[in-house]
Amino acid sequence: MKMASRWLAVLLMLGLSFGSFTASAGEFAEQKIVLQISDPNPFKQTLVLNVANNVLRYYGPDRVSLEIVAFGPGLRLLFAENANKGRIKSLVDNGVRFSACKNTIRNMGKKLGHPPELNPNAVKVDAGVVRIVELMDKGYKLIKP
Repeated sequence: MKMASRWLAVLLMLGLSFGSFTASAGEFAEQKIVLQISDPNPFKQTLVLNVANNVLRYYGPDRVSLEIVAFGPGLRLLFAENANKGRIKSLVDNGVRFSACKNTIRNMGKKLGHPPELNPNAVKVDAGVVRIVELMDKGYKLIKP
């Protein structure tokens, strides 16, 4: 009986360990890429989404960890009414993360008189540049299309 209890404990610990690995699979991806968008130009916004699509197509969603960080005028990509919201949703469905700079949100809110309404798939981060640095410290490659 003691042996069965020990095996059960070992299996339980292995299961918990495996769960923690799958929850952060991005850390173990073959490629880790962060894409920067800080330009208001709709052409650049489309370009960053095209690059994300191309990277996903090449590596596959299981082999790449991909995040798009928007700050400054590039935050417009993540506005709720942006024409690319369908493409953003499709990328999110394939594991791409979108980060929105809180500093930019606050500053744009002052100019607009209210905070901009963001795409529901955008995750607010304290500062876009700091987020990029954090990701680079974790081995991400920065691409600025």
